[in-house]
Amino acid sequence: MAVDYFLHDKIWFDKYKYDDAERRFYEQMNGPMGAPSRQQENGASTILRDIARARENIQKSLAGSASTSSSGAAGDQNELLSRISHLEVENQNLRSVVADLQMAIFKLESRLNALEKSSTSHQPSPVPPTQKVEPFSVPSKKVELPAKKAEPAAAEEDEDDDIDLFGSDDEEEDQEAAKVREERLRQYAEKKAKKPGLIAKSSILLDVKPWDDETDMAKMEECVRSIHMDGLVWGASKLVPVGYGIKKLQIQCVVEDEKVGTDILEEEITKFEDYVQSVDIAAFNKI
Repeated sequence: MAVDYFLHDKIWFDKYKYDDAERRFYEQMNGPMGAPSRQQENGASTILRDIARARENIQKSLAGSASTSSSGAAGDQNELLSRISHLEVENQNLRSVVADLQMAIFKLESRLNALEKSSTSHQPSPVPPTQKVEPFSVPSKKVELPAKKAEPAAAEEDEDDDIDLFGSDDEEEDQEAAKVREERLRQYAEKKAKKPGLIAKSSILLDVKPWDDETDMAKMEECVRSIHMDGLVWGASKLVPVGYGIKKLQIQCVVEDEKVGTDILEEEITKFEDYVQSVDIAAFNKI
């Protein structure tokens, strides 16, 4: 704030310099009577030129400060106007968003009201309570049956209970069916046990690396193929150059996963320490 105040205030900071120059000028002019010398004239002219230059500099500085202050004020005003316009645009956007939200809420409320009305209209009407109707009372008459006819009916029922036409045959058939079913289940279990299951196998490509270029690669391959295990079948092999005259043995094999593992296979190959430096798995595929 102080700098802005001094920019707008017209102050002559170097006035003492020009006062000293003016004082020296008048002292030289009021010297001894007589014709002035050339040195005095030159000094006076230089002083006057200095005074004129100082006045021009003061005017320029005042004009520059006024222009900078005016340009700064104009820049601040432009920035303020741009910020106000930006806020107005944001306000308009917010108003449009609020209007959209209000419209969506209004639609949702209308839909909810429609659903509530439809649900109330589709509700089943309550069933009116039924009146209990008592049956007509019919006077019952006692009917007496002759005793002679009731006795033969009881005798016939006793005879039917004593006769069992299918009881023993059904029990024998159930026993025979159970034996046949057990026999068939036993045969099926034996047949299923004899049927071989699916054997999981894997194809492995091994990289067997020698110690140096002087290692006998044929002997090393012979040692590797001398490994025999249940579920292990050796395949094709080839020599692959590594560098500096050294070659590695790349050999294929097929193993059964339940019988042969990669760790056991690597241990068996690395036992030939005179020829084998290390074993790596180059490829592993399920069959």
